[in-house]
Amino acid sequence: MRITAVTCVKNEGPFLLEWIAFHRVIGVTDFLFYSNDCTDATDLLLDQLAAHGIVAHLPNPATNRNYQMQALKKARRHPLIRKADWVWVADVDEFLNIHVGDHTIPALIEACGDPQAISVTFQFMANNGIDAFEDMPVITQFLHSHNPDIWGADIAIEVKSLVQKGFPLDYFGAHRPFHDDSMAQPRWTDGAGRPVPAVFRKAANKRRIRAFPAKGARRFATLNHYALRSLDSYLVKNDRGDVNREHRTFDDTYWRERNDAAHFDDSILRYEAPLRQEMDRLKALDGVDALHAQAVRLHRARRDELLAQESYCQMQDQLRSAPPFAAAETAIRAELGMA
Repeated sequence: MRITAVTCVKNEGPFLLEWIAFHRVIGVTDFLFYSNDCTDATDLLLDQLAAHGIVAHLPNPATNRNYQMQALKKARRHPLIRKADWVWVADVDEFLNIHVGDHTIPALIEACGDPQAISVTFQFMANNGIDAFEDMPVITQFLHSHNPDIWGADIAIEVKSLVQKGFPLDYFGAHRPFHDDSMAQPRWTDGAGRPVPAVFRKAANKRRIRAFPAKGARRFATLNHYALRSLDSYLVKNDRGDVNREHRTFDDTYWRERNDAAHFDDSILRYEAPLRQEMDRLKALDGVDALHAQAVRLHRARRDELLAQESYCQMQDQLRSAPPFAAAETAIRAELGMA
């Protein structure tokens, strides 16, 4: 089975090897990267990996600064997409944690009844008080999240999707595929093998991402989303801006919505040993470890440059002291008399 992962990146250098190695462990066979405006050796590392046949790397084709959507439009014509049995559209801070079989994508597909698309629900992994960036696997550092059974804010019910080659595709969206509503309805499930709701399928539904029931949706798989990582890395992310579109900022609200550490979940650590082995194999390729180390140095250097600015010191203090729950949950807790 050929499974192609396609993603857009900007200044994700320290995190590339983990993401690629992890996805190789769960069954991804091909990688299509688009990058733009990198200053931390992301593009250099991807070029080196491409020279070894590990990934394909192209400059982002955006002309209107809506990077991701233009890249996905162009990606449909790429040979790695045309030859793929399945396509996985995701970001470098998203890890598909599969709970069934041998914990690979083929096992998830089988558990879901061999559909034509699978939309897996997010679980936002909290920062949980970790300040310092460490050059070690992200999945081993951040093991707390919102409680997936009770969290009700919109962000908790977003998804990312696996798309089979037989899906009657109109176009790839960042979160899910789109098809002509007049065509026969494709077999499309959530991460528990349940058919997705009819309202979710409709392209005309403005709240289509959030018209998706989260409770019970993670039975076979969870999408662990490390949107915050360490506080150091969050400051660098704030400086970088959104890789997918211009003029989007990461601020206190974004942090609070995703920094709920009420729930402990270390199930993804089942992948730790094979992940580290695969990372070591990638680092052993000529030039790869040196470029990874360069990306780590540049990431830390940018953090230091930012913390020399008063505004970023204030941001650091503000995020450290931010309430541990999103504003909506804080209001509910207050109403219920909870501390």
